[in-house]
Amino acid sequence: MKKGLFALLSLILVVALAACGNKNTGDNSAASSDDKGTETKPVTITVGATAVPHAEILKHIQPALEKEGVKLEIKEFSDYVQPNVQTFQKQLDANFFQHKPYLDDENSTRNMDLVPVVAVHVEPLGAYSKKHKSIDELPDGAVVGIPNDKTNGGRALSLLAKNGLIKLKEDNMIKATVKDIVENPKNIKIKESDAAMLPRQLSEFDLAVINTNYALDAGIDPLKDALFMEDKDNPYANILVARPDNKDSDAIKKLAAALTSDDVKKFIEDKYKGAVIPAF
Repeated sequence: MKKGLFALLSLILVVALAACGNKNTGDNSAASSDDKGTETKPVTITVGATAVPHAEILKHIQPALEKEGVKLEIKEFSDYVQPNVQTFQKQLDANFFQHKPYLDDENSTRNMDLVPVVAVHVEPLGAYSKKHKSIDELPDGAVVGIPNDKTNGGRALSLLAKNGLIKLKEDNMIKATVKDIVENPKNIKIKESDAAMLPRQLSEFDLAVINTNYALDAGIDPLKDALFMEDKDNPYANILVARPDNKDSDAIKKLAAALTSDDVKKFIEDKYKGAVIPAF
């Protein structure tokens, strides 16, 4: 009797251990499934951009990127300093608002090492006025506003020189300053101001040279309202910018591919009608 009871208890113990073993196998399978789920979970990247056209272009590609496993978050800025600073400090994964001459100057000035990833579009710089319909109407001593950052300031001065308002020491001086003006037949007075503020201050000037993104954001139509603009062929293509540690990541590569797709080219051409030009 005791032997029979012992055998029965032993059998129950074996069955219980087998059940526990099966339960553990199930847990491991679930963990494996979770691991696979983690691998396929969308990667989130945050990109800093000025509102128009950069953020608009980024918003356009959000659905396509999400299908590729990249969730794109966009942080909008109204200035040209913080997007680079925050990218360098890893508060952002990348940014999209600037051209390479500006990036080069910022890297040098602020001791950063941000890198260009891909060129997306060109925004020809334009000159605008609420007081005059042509540059021939500009009076002697006219006040002309230009961006106060080095590269866009030099770019603006080069544009004024190309249209005969001033003459510089050299043609197309990217880093020209007012000290490089050698001829000023109309005695125009150059006033430097924050690039983002120039559209709002336009009525204060006889003429202001404004970045296209800020012009568009202020409801100014570059093709209709500009007295003159840069040529389409210029070295100021706006670029996607990242860091050396993440520029070759899968997410950044997918973002770069989306920004230079046929779909984005058509979007730029249809929406901005020549005020913004694809650079690819």
